[in-house]
Amino acid sequence: NTSEELQIVQLSIPASRPKDTPMNTSDYNQPLYCATISYTLNLLIVIIALVGVAGNAIVLWLLGFHMRRNAFSVYILNLAGADFLFLFFQTLYSLDKILHHFHISITGVTMYLIMVLNCAYLASLSMLSAISTERCLSALWPIWYRCQRPRHTSAVMCALLWALSLTLGLLEGKSCSAFFNDLVLAWCRKLDFITFAWLIVLFVVLSGSSLALIIRVFCGSHRIPVTRLYVTIALTVLAFLLFGLSYGIYWFHLGWIDEIHSGFPCSAFEISALLSCVNSCANPIIYFLVGSIRHHRFQRQTLKVLLQRAMQDTPEKEGGERSSSGQETVLCSS
Repeated sequence: NTSEELQIVQLSIPASRPKDTPMNTSDYNQPLYCATISYTLNLLIVIIALVGVAGNAIVLWLLGFHMRRNAFSVYILNLAGADFLFLFFQTLYSLDKILHHFHISITGVTMYLIMVLNCAYLASLSMLSAISTERCLSALWPIWYRCQRPRHTSAVMCALLWALSLTLGLLEGKSCSAFFNDLVLAWCRKLDFITFAWLIVLFVVLSGSSLALIIRVFCGSHRIPVTRLYVTIALTVLAFLLFGLSYGIYWFHLGWIDEIHSGFPCSAFEISALLSCVNSCANPIIYFLVGSIRHHRFQRQTLKVLLQRAMQDTPEKEGGERSSSGQETVLCSS
């Protein structure tokens, strides 16, 4: 029946979105090749995602229960939470695909996994854009940032970004999971384009704030010293641009282009998901790596100390102690 056909479509293509063009006969000529590629990529996704789940769980544990939070650590805590959710549910999704390879199907699960995946992905990009924007504001207008910025801005922004990500992800998932008529199909397409437009806004904000921050640090007559927090944010943004951006572009835009499926008949989604898992897995590695490097040498410390160093926003002197220069000298008058 129609519901059974929908489940087959959801398990054969990694999205619950309609493909309204008939499949070519060539699509049936290489089922073994497609199954092998899909199985291999999903196996790699599970391995990488499990490593990332462990890394982000450590970050969540340390920031949530063992460290004093500030404006930036609140964003990083929420970013780690979004990455944890994405990797965890991507693991479940890939395991479902692997089981399907052995003709074991868990019906009714795929749609909900995809919805959570998209919500977590949108939240992750939103948090990263907010982190970069906050750091740019603190560098361009340090006096206003230290003295006039509302105290609970980070928590309020994170709550709003989570709410928006959940709304877009749930609406898109609900509309695109049941495409039994043209009306629902049209809503699915519209919601995908709305979500893609939001992705573009986040990308522009992320790129613009990162570029302004780089110019502020390395150019101009009033350069500011590079801190570990700058390096952490820069590497995290770079990792997303290299690995994480492809998932959103494919899912919310390229998935509607038939030429993509003819060029990548059985692995387009898996490739984008694998790259996005690499991005989410790389974030905790970046934190601990930045925290472990001191004067061009690696130093062994506890994970808590390494994470604290990665978010250190004051430059260090040659002797290793923190400098009191920079933004720390800004005094607010009552």
